[in-house]
Amino acid sequence: GQSLSVIPPGVDPKNGRKNKPRLYSIASTRYGDLLDGNTISLCVRRAEFIEPDGTKDPAKQGVCSNFLCDVKAGDEVDVAGPVGKTMLLPEDPNKDIIMIATGTGIAPFRGFLHRLFMENTLAKHMFGGNAWLVLGVPVSGGLLYKEEFDCMQRTSSPGKLKIDYAISREMTNSIDGGKLYVQHVIAQNGKELFDRIDAGAHVYFCGLKGMMPPILDTLDEVAKSQGCVWSEKLSELKKNNQWHVEVY
Repeated sequence: GQSLSVIPPGVDPKNGRKNKPRLYSIASTRYGDLLDGNTISLCVRRAEFIEPDGTKDPAKQGVCSNFLCDVKAGDEVDVAGPVGKTMLLPEDPNKDIIMIATGTGIAPFRGFLHRLFMENTLAKHMFGGNAWLVLGVPVSGGLLYKEEFDCMQRTSSPGKLKIDYAISREMTNSIDGGKLYVQHVIAQNGKELFDRIDAGAHVYFCGLKGMMPPILDTLDEVAKSQGCVWSEKLSELKKNNQWHVEVY
């Protein structure tokens, strides 16, 4: 499974019932960050609502994200799972993997990269493809796990791990000179992306669901430039199990 269900304590003030569980993508492999097989890591961003005068409105804050951000070592947390089978690595270890994420959508890809570049396991030794990560965030302070990824790039073979960052408020794209988002990185590397996909690469998306419409529009434009019909290409990718989407 790739997601863990967390049940925050307390009741929903709107209906008086127990809080509903929230799903979080798992950011570690089956062995966990401690490599003991008994730990699990989540990527959680505290959700707060700030009024114009700078005060926080507790009634509008994220119930589960604030609960998780405030728990202390030793506290008990009700969980269920793991569940899900969308974000699985290819069965063929020689296939490339392309990972496109925004914000905390980096979580499952951290698990992928730990498995392929950090853990001394069979998966790492058998991986014969290349990995490509595209991560979009508003500001550079939001680049989660960058130190880990930098280390992976330093210790892996040249070209084995490619990483492109799209920092929207700090970078500009080469298409119209506006802010740089993940779809612009796709557009700027369209031929490479399609060449990899045609060679059997699996492509993964994770993040807020609003990321997908502009990405799909961009892929449609790239497909036209490559002389193919995107709807037909997408059907082919889904049929071959090369297309993986987990958005929320």
